[in-house]
Amino acid sequence: MNNWLELNYVQTFQQLPNSLYSPVTPQALSNPKLVAASPACAALFGLDEASLNDDVTLKILSGQSLLSNWQPIAMKYTGHQFGYYNPDLGDGRGVLLSQVAFNHKTWDLHLKGAGLTPYSRQGDGRAVLRSSIREFLCSEALAALNVPTTRALCVVDTDTPVYREQAETGATVLRVSQSHIRFGHFEFCSFTQQTNLLKTLCDHVIAHHFNELLNKDSHNIYVDFFQAVLTRTAHLMAHWQSIGFAHGVMNTDNMSIIGDTFDFGPFAFLDDYDPSFICNHSDHQGRYAFNQQPNIANWNLAVLAQALLPLADKESLVNILEDYPSIFEQSYFEKMTQKLGLTGDAKTHQSIIENTLSMMKTCRLDFSYFFRQLANIHQPETHKHLRDLCLDITAFDNWFTAYKAALKQNQQALNSEHDDARKTRMNQVNPKYILRNYLAQNAITAAQNGDYSEVQKLFTILQKPFDEQTEFNHYANLPPEWGKTLEISCSS
Repeated sequence: MNNWLELNYVQTFQQLPNSLYSPVTPQALSNPKLVAASPACAALFGLDEASLNDDVTLKILSGQSLLSNWQPIAMKYTGHQFGYYNPDLGDGRGVLLSQVAFNHKTWDLHLKGAGLTPYSRQGDGRAVLRSSIREFLCSEALAALNVPTTRALCVVDTDTPVYREQAETGATVLRVSQSHIRFGHFEFCSFTQQTNLLKTLCDHVIAHHFNELLNKDSHNIYVDFFQAVLTRTAHLMAHWQSIGFAHGVMNTDNMSIIGDTFDFGPFAFLDDYDPSFICNHSDHQGRYAFNQQPNIANWNLAVLAQALLPLADKESLVNILEDYPSIFEQSYFEKMTQKLGLTGDAKTHQSIIENTLSMMKTCRLDFSYFFRQLANIHQPETHKHLRDLCLDITAFDNWFTAYKAALKQNQQALNSEHDDARKTRMNQVNPKYILRNYLAQNAITAAQNGDYSEVQKLFTILQKPFDEQTEFNHYANLPPEWGKTLEISCSS
């Protein structure tokens, strides 16, 4: 492992035409303090864990200093926001400091909250502590849940005032990812009719992130590229839906071209199961409601397909788009089958999966809590506990009869020698600990008062979401009623 000065820095994005970015120098923040850091993220690009606590880190991540071999830039892109094209987008409060080559991979180091860029519009280019903590915790929590996601190295708090609805302190989070290229980058090239630039960008992304396509015998590599992006995106949506994750702002400029969860704003993990749950209080029409996420991803992919039309024939792109529902459903039903402790062909379990979700909605059962408890439903006390939580006892009883029948048909049975094996399998996919909004808010409130210990503790717990961690049982309890009604906005 290396310190900051010893890492192997490269500048691959800067090899692209400069119409895709602008050189930027981060603006310094005062009196930086480390809130929390992720050793697992540091290991991805070869940074020594010990370096996370030194002054070099604080100076770099507060914009006070730059390494001489960095060429920081802000990216230019466009995108559809809430269904409408916006040509005036780009990295408004983030700077790609550099990239690191390590273990045959290249990692972007992207500092959020670094100050004004040419794309800041009317903003100040800053991030506040609350949003930075939320992104840090969620990035690393999703990674621990095995969900494709950008990562976060650490959060730095400062004394620099930032003004939103009220005065807050400016903060930064260092986002780490193999790519920060979005659907919106391709829209920028296409909508401005820069076909050569579009081709150059596509070739760059294929070479760096889809190089398996280079060896494929194909009539059009850009068609294959779109197929690969669509497949990764469909699998990502299946991950989100299976863990009850609501993103909140699925604009095309927030869609990663490599299929990562990207840009954390008003996200939430479901509490009481409500498929139409809206986590963004600015989303008045429910465009990005939880149950709309797979369809919105499909819509966004159609926008990407339109952007690729100068390079690929329409019929091929349309045919690929038509495959999206089946790719998503196959992946989703596989994950839900595992959550229910069933085995075999996922499609054969579609009925009990849909029955389970319908019952959970009727009974207003907590999404993550119910599935975690389900592993122990063969125990009378757990069965009674879940039943007592239900608003509709009859619906629960009918579901339980159907669930036992599904297990029996799957050559399993409750109260049998297979229970331990089923429980082990279920507890490997149903987390005990998730980043509930109220837990994040408790940590944020403490941090705003200068106490970072709750952020650090919550981060530690969320690194092992499937483990029992009995000393932290209370973090797995059902949320208080006030915790279910927190309003989260896009504001940073």
